Amino acid sequence: MRVGVFTPLLSQLSLDDVLKKLQSHHIDTVELGTGNYPGDAHCKLSMLDHKTELNDFKSKLADHGFTISALSSHGNPLHPDKSRAKHDQEVSRKTIRLAEKLGVPVVIDFSGCPGDSPGSKWPNWVTCPWPPDYLEILKWQWEKVVVPYWTKHAQFASDHGVKVAIEMHPGFVVYSPETMLKLRAIAGKSIGCNYDPSHMFWQAIDPIAAIRVLGDAIFHVHAKDTQIYERNLPLTGVLDTKSYTDERNRAWIFRTCGYGHGEEWWKEFASTLRMFGYDYVLSIEHEDSILSPEEGLAKAASFLNAIVMREKPAAAWWV
Repeated sequence: MRVGVFTPLLSQLSLDDVLKKLQSHHIDTVELGTGNYPGDAHCKLSMLDHKTELNDFKSKLADHGFTISALSSHGNPLHPDKSRAKHDQEVSRKTIRLAEKLGVPVVIDFSGCPGDSPGSKWPNWVTCPWPPDYLEILKWQWEKVVVPYWTKHAQFASDHGVKVAIEMHPGFVVYSPETMLKLRAIAGKSIGCNYDPSHMFWQAIDPIAAIRVLGDAIFHVHAKDTQIYERNLPLTGVLDTKSYTDERNRAWIFRTCGYGHGEEWWKEFASTLRMFGYDYVLSIEHEDSILSPEEGLAKAASFLNAIVMREKPAAAWWV
């Protein structure tokens, strides 16, 4: 297992400067955004049509000793605005094609969220079963939008030798292990998850216990923490819609690794991932509104580098 970085936190820097900075933190693996929400500061989809640009990009990474853990096109491919959905879908398809050319095994995305009907303007995230209107919306979303898109898109990814890792995230139809496994059962084994424990904490899901539920559906992991504020939780509950920067009044906020949960917790998290077959990358994602990107990166890298298990254990004599 090794530590990597999701590079949008350094989007103001050139790729060369990003790689140099990460080397100083003893990191040689990157996750690169290709458009949609993460932007494409360090990885342009235009490389698909320009062989020289693609080769130069490969050489730059190789010369610095870097590998790519995943390409990330997090968007809303199910957005009720058809032009928005078409854009995000196209970015995702191009990202899969680019991953194939680069030999990157995983593309990360969101599941997306439709509206409540064909004429909707905005996504509608259903979070309760009553009044019964909501279950009708949810049924329509899955049957008419989610299943048709994701069965087709999963096959496209499989045809290109790439797996799609869905990040379970509030606001989208896949936000929990149950909804993740529901989509995987429908779309097939090329669909799994980008496992971000920070999104489990806010839902009161034990992220370590959930690893046992997800098993081999975990394709990639984000290293991000969450701090729960027990003082505010009784007032707001976990479905807190205040801005992430309103830290004093929120029930929870995203934190740099180690600032929500300590070393013992993260050691068990990494150990359980390995126990259930994940021995790939912990990709630092910085969304801590209290620490700057520079400080958050430095602290997360130091913290995680000290606890990751880089070597696979030798076979025991009794096996």
